[in-house]
Amino acid sequence: MRVAFDFLSILVEWRMLLKGVAWTLGLTFISAVIGVLVGVACAWARTYGGAWLKAIVGIYVELIRNTPFIVQLFFVFFGLPAAGLKLSPETASIIAMVVNLGAYAAEIIRAGIEATPRGQIEAAQSLALTQAQVFIRVVLPPALRKVWPALVSQIIIVMLGSAVCGQISTEELSYAANLIQSRNFRAFEAFMIATAIYLVLSIAVRRLLNWLGPRFLFGR
Repeated sequence: MRVAFDFLSILVEWRMLLKGVAWTLGLTFISAVIGVLVGVACAWARTYGGAWLKAIVGIYVELIRNTPFIVQLFFVFFGLPAAGLKLSPETASIIAMVVNLGAYAAEIIRAGIEATPRGQIEAAQSLALTQAQVFIRVVLPPALRKVWPALVSQIIIVMLGSAVCGQISTEELSYAANLIQSRNFRAFEAFMIATAIYLVLSIAVRRLLNWLGPRFLFGR
């Protein structure tokens, strides 16, 4: 039996694919910015916070890191409406991605914070810097420098995980590929092209973040 592939029938829907790529990148950008900020706050809380704050953040981190992302997504989109909070698919996707990335980023950044030499912190304190200034100017930049490759990898994982957001009708790349194949029944070609696009996006975003980090977040 001879199988004839028809990738052109997928590529003619390039506008839909482009829209899916735009949504994937948009979801990733928003969730990366907010998620990393959540991770920094949680890392600070687990390192310097009081016992009750450490316990609350610890529960959040362990809960998210030990449950599947799709379950978290379904809880936000299907579960919260039962409590009276109805969200659009896009908003639910962003919230789920932020919550997921924040938990993983917290542990990654905490590892960098705890690796900061105590003498460096004491030297900053001797200059009469406030606790906030010590953390933001002295502790956080070298901590981010140490863990940046791991943090970038986690952001890429979250971007790839956004593929399941199509399950709640968020119009990202996998949703576009699934919609195209439902129209022309070319599932193999549709998802092969989607796979290639995800690969290109992962490499491009990783290189972009590795370029941005040393220049804008923690210096050379």
